[in-house]
Formats: sequence, structure tokens, C-alpha cells
Amino acid sequence: MEWDDLRIYLAVARAESLSGAGRILKCDAATVGRRIARLEEALGAQLFAKSPQGYQLTEAGGRLLPHAEAAEAAMSGAADELGGAAGRLSGQLRIGAPDGCANYLLPQVCASLCDAHPGLEIQVVALPRVFNLSKREADMAIAVSRPTAGRLTVQKLSDYHLHLAAHEDYLARHPAVTERADLSQHRMIGYIPDMIFDKELDYFAETGAETVGLASNSVSVQMQMVRTGAGLGIVHDFAIPFCPGVVRVMPERIALKRTFWLIRHADDRRSERLTRLAEALGTAFRAEVARLEGLAALT
Repeated sequence: MEWDDLRIYLAVARAESLSGAGRILKCDAATVGRRIARLEEALGAQLFAKSPQGYQLTEAGGRLLPHAEAAEAAMSGAADELGGAAGRLSGQLRIGAPDGCANYLLPQVCASLCDAHPGLEIQVVALPRVFNLSKREADMAIAVSRPTAGRLTVQKLSDYHLHLAAHEDYLARHPAVTERADLSQHRMIGYIPDMIFDKELDYFAETGAETVGLASNSVSVQMQMVRTGAGLGIVHDFAIPFCPGVVRVMPERIALKRTFWLIRHADDRRSERLTRLAEALGTAFRAEVARLEGLAALT
């Protein structure tokens, strides 16, 4: 049994399709299929069952999984040992993050990491949902709720703050907002209620507002609605410096605090490289949140 065959087996197990594994491995689906057939022949066991939902692990395939993951961790550890001796951080890192974090924080954070480590290649996957690290959709993920299940390691990245905000032009054209009761006279901007994927994003219970007039499942779209003067919305303080003219409204009355968490697969604890990357990411991330929130406080 060759490591390269196990690598292909892991890709199919995680992508649950030959084409998906091919995209991960940067080869065609037919090649992936041939390699899986070769591995099954060598082991004398069927590893996958094909169904309308894709390629699912058989009982034998499930028994192989922890051994293949152990081999993967060993190979990664060897690379860490050889590459880390000189203090380098290199190779590819894929980070999954909610779109607000990905749009307003990670560009600067990732740029600073790549400047410090020229051999590093960072991919940011920005989606308004929770990432599946078991399927290796990302090497690490940033979330707004601490997970309570799964084989994961979790560390706190940073607290962050949100406030009610609007563009100065909108405030000039509409009634003053000095009390929570005044919100009934304004168009509110927020999430589509049945598309809130995390309870920490359900802000409106804390504002007293009853209805959302303009809604999106994307926090970045919501911020652009606020920027164009479409209404009032709860926005991240760290996004305000990117939108000139957007100011906080009643900051002493409506102020929210949330936390970003960095999540990794439990097996990655043995990877010195990923641990060092997580530490470097955390340091740069906290500094950028503090910098941007400091600018927002001046509005």
C-alpha cells in the first residue's frame, strides 16, 4: 500500500465524489477512479459504495479511515520537522470564515502573514455558513459560536463589537433616533430571518426592532445597504472604517459583543506547522480588530 493511494482515498472520502476529489488533487476524475480501484484490489476490499448522493464509505472503508488519517498526520509531521527547523512558515493554508470577517479583517491579516512568510500561500473561503473540517473543506475555520460537538480543537481569537449604524445622508433625511422606540419610524436592515445559520447572528432581539425592511444572508451586502443610505442596521465596528459616512447610532444604548473562535480538526494538534500558523494568525487578527475598532470609535 502506497501513501499516494491513501492520499487519494482520503480525498474521495472527504469530497464524497471522484470529481470533487479530482479538484482537490488537481487531476481528472478518471484517474482518481483508477487509483481507488487499484487500492481496493490491493486490499481485497470495497472501500466505497456509489449512490445517488455520491461515494460513501463502506464498512471496510470506514475501518481504513483512522489509519489513513494517521499516515497523513505522520507525513505532515515529517514535513513540519524538516521545514520548521529553519523557522519557516510555508505551503498552502485554507481558512474558512463568515463573509464579514473574510471581507473586512482577513485581507489585511493574510497580507501581513504573507509579507512575514513569503513562502506562504493563503486561501480564504468566505461563505455564510459553518464549515465542515472533517471533510477538510478548510485547514482551519473562524466561527462566531464555539462548537460543542465533533473532534475539534477550539481557541478564542478575539472579541468584537457591533452597533446600530446608518449613513449620515440617511440620518439627515429621516426622523432623529434617540430612543429604541424611534426605530419603528425607520427601515431596518438585517439578516433574512429563516437563513440565520448561527444564533449569535440573531441581533434584532437585542435592539427592540420588530421587522426587517431590507434583508440579506450576507453581512457584507447588509453593510452596503447601510452605506447607500437605505436604512439602519447592526454592523460590525471593524467594517465601519471601510464605509465613509457610516456612523454609529445610539452607541451608548445599543451595543453588542460577540467572539470569533478559531477551529481546527483535533488531529491537527500534532502539526507543528498548523499550530504555529494558528498562533501567527491569532496575533495578527487581534491587532487588526483593535485597530479598526479604534477607528470606528472616532465616528
